[in-house]
Amino acid sequence: MKVHHLNCGTMNMRSYPMVAHVLCVETDRSGVVLVDTGFGLKDIEDPVGRIGFMRHVIRPVLDPEETAVRQVRRLGLKPEDVRHIVVTHLDFDHVGGLADFPHAEIHTTAAEVLGAVRAPTRRERLRYQAAQWAHGPLFVEHSADGEGWRGFPAAQELTDIAPGIVLVPMPGHSRGHTGVAVDTGERWLLHCGDAFYHWGTLDGRARVPVPVRLMERAAAHRHRLLLENQERLAELHRRGDPGLRIVSAHDPDDLEECRSHATASGGTEAGRTGSHG
Repeated sequence: MKVHHLNCGTMNMRSYPMVAHVLCVETDRSGVVLVDTGFGLKDIEDPVGRIGFMRHVIRPVLDPEETAVRQVRRLGLKPEDVRHIVVTHLDFDHVGGLADFPHAEIHTTAAEVLGAVRAPTRRERLRYQAAQWAHGPLFVEHSADGEGWRGFPAAQELTDIAPGIVLVPMPGHSRGHTGVAVDTGERWLLHCGDAFYHWGTLDGRARVPVPVRLMERAAAHRHRLLLENQERLAELHRRGDPGLRIVSAHDPDDLEECRSHATASGGTEAGRTGSHG
């Protein structure tokens, strides 16, 4: 599999500028697979209805050239080849581009679809923007059960899409939040969604800005679970496994490091040894 690292949403928060780090995965079996989408063209058309008040907090640039659909075309790929989108969770800054790929199947945990779409609590109704799935996408709901994965209690390989794409549930930020692991053949990429906002949470080398910590806590569905999964991720980071790269959804420096590695590998994270399964 070949993986392209895209920024699908620059956000100019005063305390911590962020990106929306999206993985664009070229597979042999299922065409193009996206991990998250960032913001989409409809968000740019209607930021009030699709982002709401939070647009004043995160201050998204909303550049159409940053949308996944435009970037997929610039890669020489066809938007209709995006048959599957695997989302870490259904917050608007991760799924705004779903409507740009109306034919794609949307994969996430059953718990996330329950909390966002089927039976949200009052708090969840305030959190999610139902306009993001008003176009009627097909949700494919996956169990949070399965064999453990690198210290996480359960994981589900999405073999119907392609071997080497794995859901690694990390509840806490949202009810059914999940990480998504992708085996490039050279190394695993573990896209962590919003399991953490700032790399200082895992490595301790930089101080996490207070507003970022407050936002993380305020957004958490269950803060205790969020902290437990952050500790698992911190332990993975401490091991220093060269065959695993933890990917932040929002850290701009992390995105540039991933892109630099891909450039050194010939422009993409291209597998050289085949899938590890």
